[in-house]
Amino acid sequence: MKKHLNLILYILSILTPVSIEAQRHEIISQRIKTLQVVADGDWLQLPVTELGRGEITIDFDDLTHEYNRYTYTLQHCEADWQPSVALFEADFVDGFASGNTIDNFQQSEFTNTLYTHYRITIPNERCKPRISGNYILTVLDDNDEPVLKACFMLTEPKDRMMHLGLAATSNTDATVNRAHQQVEMTLAYGSYRVTDPAKQIKTVLLQNKRWSDARINIKPQFSTVDGMRWSHCKDHIFLAGNEYRKFEILSTKVASMGIERVAWDGQNYNAFPFIATEQPNYLSERDADGAFCIRNSDNWNNNTASDYLIVNFRFDSPQPLKEEIYLNADWTYDRLMPEYRLSYDAEARQYKTAILLKMGYYNYRFIQLDSRNNARPLETDGSFWQTENTYQAFVYYRSSAARTDQLVAYTTIKTP
Repeated sequence: MKKHLNLILYILSILTPVSIEAQRHEIISQRIKTLQVVADGDWLQLPVTELGRGEITIDFDDLTHEYNRYTYTLQHCEADWQPSVALFEADFVDGFASGNTIDNFQQSEFTNTLYTHYRITIPNERCKPRISGNYILTVLDDNDEPVLKACFMLTEPKDRMMHLGLAATSNTDATVNRAHQQVEMTLAYGSYRVTDPAKQIKTVLLQNKRWSDARINIKPQFSTVDGMRWSHCKDHIFLAGNEYRKFEILSTKVASMGIERVAWDGQNYNAFPFIATEQPNYLSERDADGAFCIRNSDNWNNNTASDYLIVNFRFDSPQPLKEEIYLNADWTYDRLMPEYRLSYDAEARQYKTAILLKMGYYNYRFIQLDSRNNARPLETDGSFWQTENTYQAFVYYRSSAARTDQLVAYTTIKTP
């Protein structure tokens, strides 16, 4: 009876408006770690691929060494990530949108931290999306309780895409070759019939895949019967920030790039990245703009032979700052969760936090919350026009007779 009640409550929850964070991955259960959502094997990019041709893989670990029966539910969403309530299950999926078991799993091998690794591949023989757009995949445990949420996007086939152009400049309407970057965007409708652009077209622009600073449905400066253009658009100005910090943990015995030392405390392995300091000047260093990749020194069975370590982050600060400081990266899922907040140690004059992470290559940066609770780059790290950033843009379209939004354009660029 309890299982049926929980399932009913869950179904009701996905049919009600979702939060502003609905487009971000989320780990709900404390026993779940290292959620990765990757399109076509490219871990550097957002999980976006072409309908009918691409592949989405969803990987995660359960921190037990036993099989747990997990199922998943697939939900199609509109451009604003609200559930597509006008659609039936058969409208957006061939097969089954719910009740699919995860059969691809494997226990960890020769690791101090025991875990079981699970993988979902979309599409598969039981669940194949039929239409483009936004999707949320929710994994549920044996009690029908959600343990994680994974988000991905499917575009229209290439021959049905609108043409979307992006360019970025440091000569912005805010500063000239100083602290900002401004994105110019052009859209050509192609074969699509657009009679009411304000209602039929929806746009999203991101910097470094961060949904928390998304620029949504910004009005274009120019609109014609053939398309739109955003030029000298104030709402497309971003702080350039500084390059991401990075480290790599490949072994429990030897320190790798960015790691001062690795130590054993009697129960767990601990890794200590070099103490972070202020970066008031531009740091020219190649990074992955927040991405992470799981691997070990042998590059062997990376998903099941890579151990977990407690990573001890430290940031020098002579005195506490007025605003809270958080870690931010793809592996924090752009969420301001308590475990990603750094606490100030007055005796050491440092901000500190410790997080359990799997072996691999990691990018990260520090962000702070302003008086309006908005996240922005750490002021002491500066913001410089030379910083390499990636920008991602989406365009959604709904015809006058359609019941949902199609993802008809997607592109990404890297500056400079």
